[in-house]
Amino acid sequence: MADAPNVAGGGSKAALLHEMHPKPTLLSDFILGSQDGIVNVLGIILGLAAAGATRNIVIIATLAALAAESIAMGAVAYTSTLSRRRLYLAEVAREELEMREVPEAERAEVRAVLVEWGYQGDQLDELLDHICGNPKAMLEFMMAFELKLSPVAATAPRASASVVGSATLIGHLVPLIPFFVLIDVFQGAVLAVILSAVALFAIGWYEAKITAGRWWRNGLQMLAIGLAGGFAGFLIGYILHAGGFY
Repeated sequence: MADAPNVAGGGSKAALLHEMHPKPTLLSDFILGSQDGIVNVLGIILGLAAAGATRNIVIIATLAALAAESIAMGAVAYTSTLSRRRLYLAEVAREELEMREVPEAERAEVRAVLVEWGYQGDQLDELLDHICGNPKAMLEFMMAFELKLSPVAATAPRASASVVGSATLIGHLVPLIPFFVLIDVFQGAVLAVILSAVALFAIGWYEAKITAGRWWRNGLQMLAIGLAGGFAGFLIGYILHAGGFY
């Protein structure tokens, strides 16, 4: 009897843990937008700094990039997610048609998946009958395990656009902040690199915290990618300035 409360508590705990599970699409959207925003603007800032641009030019160029890139990234996230939804719905319609017109072929495909999982004999036949006896279960089974497709909600395109666009906007602001308080472009560029490095490492740390990665490895990986992009911008600005282009 003493274990009875734990059963109820365990159910509540299980429900809580279920609610705490991260949403992989939102996570990837956040990482995509924030990383793109930081790397994009850091490259522009270091390129302009290497080319000898003034503080005002740096601010104008990065704000223009902020506006254009945030809208573009949000739009790309919307259209790509919408395309995934349309693909999923089209495949659902195709599977439903095949389930009506060639049910035995569809049943054989379900059976093939179960056999691959190691089911056989009576256990295989019983499980096959259960799945194929429920059209909804059979459809979802085929979508997930034959076609490897996940459902995309009707609200997903807007949600993805919002997350990616907002994360890109915030990411753009990180390297730009120093130029609102510092006049010297070199000092601003150095501080931009420091702030960007901290932000990129934090993104990697956050990713590792809610996934299976190691925080220091994910952080360093994100940091290396970001600084490589910034260095590429610096290199282009330096070469063009040395060549007398600007």
